[in-house]
Amino acid sequence: MNSLTRGRNLSASWLCLAVLLAGCGKSSPSGDGAGLAGSIVIDGSSTVFPISQAVAEEFGNIQPEVKVAVSLSGTSGGFKQFALGEIDICDASRPIKETEIEKCAEAGIEYIALKIAFDGLAVVANPENDWCDCLTVEQLKTIWSPEANDVIMKWSDVNPDWPEEPLKLYGAGTDSGTFDYFTEVICGEEGASRPDYQPSENDNMLVRGVAAEKGALGYFGYAYYAQNKGILKLLAVNDGSGCVAPNEATVRDNSYKPLSRPLFIYVRKTSLKKPEVVEFVKFYLQNAHRLSTEVGYVPVSDEIAKQNDEILAEALK
Repeated sequence: MNSLTRGRNLSASWLCLAVLLAGCGKSSPSGDGAGLAGSIVIDGSSTVFPISQAVAEEFGNIQPEVKVAVSLSGTSGGFKQFALGEIDICDASRPIKETEIEKCAEAGIEYIALKIAFDGLAVVANPENDWCDCLTVEQLKTIWSPEANDVIMKWSDVNPDWPEEPLKLYGAGTDSGTFDYFTEVICGEEGASRPDYQPSENDNMLVRGVAAEKGALGYFGYAYYAQNKGILKLLAVNDGSGCVAPNEATVRDNSYKPLSRPLFIYVRKTSLKKPEVVEFVKFYLQNAHRLSTEVGYVPVSDEIAKQNDEILAEALK
């Protein structure tokens, strides 16, 4: 083979390789979302975080050019950014408040709300706790109400039959939707809580705190208990109908009262003008049932799933 022929063959080989590489670079799943790129920013609830993170990871496997950033600053923290137009999606463990609605309206921000799972707030103790398996709602109020500050300091202060073990409390931070919900249904007023406890919007920090203190008591989303069963003790809750522990059945039928609640994502309508956001939200709704179960939550009913699809379809018109 002469040098000219070798040169032509080499050039042809490089051309074929270039075409193949270009094809590989553009390869993506078929459908309306093929070949997407861009970024999506999500922040908000630490409770919803595991679901959104799982969705983002799987979406990244099929759309690697779309960068999805998921953070957890708490529901209230997320809505603050949402009202400023800084994020595309706000994870929320409670419905948006009237004051937050007003701030969004002032900024001209329109949105849709999608209910993506149900959660039961887990009330947990240290595994060394061998004296308490169930707390009444009234006992929880006794422990967590503002009046308990510097008064209810030992387990025996709640029930004289319990030991004089120091009560070490861990709970959601004030920017958390979990804090808002827990204080409303347990203490009777949103935001009403004793201040002398260890707060955090990061539920993993609360898990570590309860696991480290014999007299510890805490509350957070059930998924974080499900991921840490070996180092925590789950307590049942009695609202007057008997002791009930959270699980898929009791959360879905609301027999785990009053600590069952829906979880949401809020999506800015202007963000839905970006095809990568549209495809991500569609992917979220298609996979929320499976992924919410995997991370320890209760999936929504078929009726709610249908409503979500209709809400999204209407927003895309």
